[in-house]
Amino acid sequence: MESTLPVVVDAAEKPKEPLDYQKVYNAIAAIIEDENYDDGSYGPVFLRLAWHASGTYDINAKDGGSNFATMRFKPEAGHGANAGLGIARERLNRVKDQFPEISYGDLWTLAGVAAIQELGGPIVKWRAGRIDGEESHSPPDGRLPDAARPDGQHSRDIFYKMGFNDQEIVALLGAHALGRCHKDRSGFDGPWTASPTVFTNAFYTELLGRKWVERKWNGPKQFEDKESKSLMMLPADMAMAKDKEFRKWVEIYAKDSDKFFEDFAKAVQKLFELGVKFEDNAKVYEFKPTNA
Repeated sequence: MESTLPVVVDAAEKPKEPLDYQKVYNAIAAIIEDENYDDGSYGPVFLRLAWHASGTYDINAKDGGSNFATMRFKPEAGHGANAGLGIARERLNRVKDQFPEISYGDLWTLAGVAAIQELGGPIVKWRAGRIDGEESHSPPDGRLPDAARPDGQHSRDIFYKMGFNDQEIVALLGAHALGRCHKDRSGFDGPWTASPTVFTNAFYTELLGRKWVERKWNGPKQFEDKESKSLMMLPADMAMAKDKEFRKWVEIYAKDSDKFFEDFAKAVQKLFELGVKFEDNAKVYEFKPTNA
C-alpha cells in the first residue's frame, strides 16, 4: 500500500535566502550615532577599522587585506597602528549578532562604507565575498603608514605596496576630515577639522589654508594651527603639502569637492577590495544612505 505520510524536507536542504545587505547597512547606520562617544559618532572609528583591516595588503607577497579579517586575533589586534579599534569591533558585534552569516571582513568594510555615506560622503560601491580566516593568515606588523614620518617617500613606500599611485594616496588621506587622534591610542591628540563627524574636503582646505606650527606639549611631534590651536596635523599630513607631486593633488581637492568625492569613492573601494577574490558575477552594491 502506498504511503500517504507527508514528505519531510530537511531544513538544511532548503536553499538559503541571500543576505539583504541593505538591511545590514541600515543596522550599521543605526549604531553610528551615540552622544556618549567621542564627538557623538562611531563613524570615524568604523572607517578607521575598515581602512586598517584593508591596508595591510602587499601586492608582492599577495597577502594581507580585509579578506580574512585577521584583526580578530591578538597578533594584528596588538599592532600599534590598531590601538583603540577594539571599540569599533565590539560595537559592530551588535550587527554580527543580527546577521551571523556575514563574514567579519564584509561587515567591517561595509561599516566603512556606511560611515562615509552616513556622514555626508560619496556613494561607495561595495561587493560581498570576504571569508573569515585563521590567525596564521595575519600579516606582519609595519604595513600601515607611520603618521610620525614627515617624508613623502615613506607614504609612497607603504601605499605603492598596496598598489596605489600618488593621486590615490592623496585622495585616501582626505578621510582625515573625519575623527580625531587620541593620546591614549596613537599618542597624538586632536581633530584635523572643526567638523570631525562630517565628510568634506576640509582636510585639504585646512592643510593649505592655515599656518601650522609645531605643538609644544608632552607628546609626539605634531602640528597645531597657529591661530586657534584647536586643530592638528600629523607629520605625515604635512608631507602632503611639502611634496611637489602630492601637493598638486591637495590643491585640486581643496578647490574641487566634487572631484575629491569622485576620486575618493574609487580609491576607497579599491582599498576595501585589496586581496579579495570575488566571484565572477559578484553583485556590486550602491547603498542608499538612511538620512538621504
